[in-house]
Amino acid sequence: MNSEFDALLRNQTWELVPPSHHLNVIGCRWIFKIKRKADGSIKRYKARLVAKGYHQQLGVDFHENYSPVVKPATIWLVLSIAVRNNWTIRQLDVQNAFLHGNLTEVVYMDQPPGFKHPQFPDHLCKLKRSLYGLKQAPHQWFSRLAVVLIQFGFVGSKADLSLFVHTDTSSIIYILIYVDDIIITGSNVAVITNIIQQLHKEFAITDLGPLSFFLGIEAIRDATGLYLTQRRYIADLLTKSKMDGVNPRINIGS
Repeated sequence: MNSEFDALLRNQTWELVPPSHHLNVIGCRWIFKIKRKADGSIKRYKARLVAKGYHQQLGVDFHENYSPVVKPATIWLVLSIAVRNNWTIRQLDVQNAFLHGNLTEVVYMDQPPGFKHPQFPDHLCKLKRSLYGLKQAPHQWFSRLAVVLIQFGFVGSKADLSLFVHTDTSSIIYILIYVDDIIITGSNVAVITNIIQQLHKEFAITDLGPLSFFLGIEAIRDATGLYLTQRRYIADLLTKSKMDGVNPRINIGS
């Protein structure tokens, strides 16, 4: 929680202002999650401050809230092209992605639970940056990322808004976007590395290396190709339903 709160302050997510009765004020809460690796082991513990977007009012503190995500068919198509051409497939994760979106509306929020300013405990947070839970947060983040990619020379696909393509005389690069998860692949490793370095300058990017786990699907690559499996997803379902200790049995019938 301390780490998340410090990140919010560094990002200048809000400024404290005196309260007023005529303002529409939304609440917020802390959400806790365990981030796991592809093999199910614990990667890190995560605390995230989330705005109570259901307190927002259409036309008052939000307008546009639609944000595209990459289509499954697009993912399979790009991965097929990459495997066929033996291209490297890299996976990126954007830390606190929604915090990078710039708000165009004025939004007021209560101070985070447990982190009220000692001198101004009754003040409100006037948001300057987007925050998880806001209705417009996904839209604002995608818009910011799209602008950056276009500045890098990418062109958005007309068939899938979450697919961006960069072409020149020596290479072609594909970027797939699913909220804060990014897949990048292409014909030139040096160009891919350069693009990742440029993204690092704009956002807090974690380079996860070769594609291994994406949208609940584990990716295993060897000399024969790329294998996609949902073994971990199935194991998680069995654990949640308390069926992981049950012996498998096939009923043939009488």
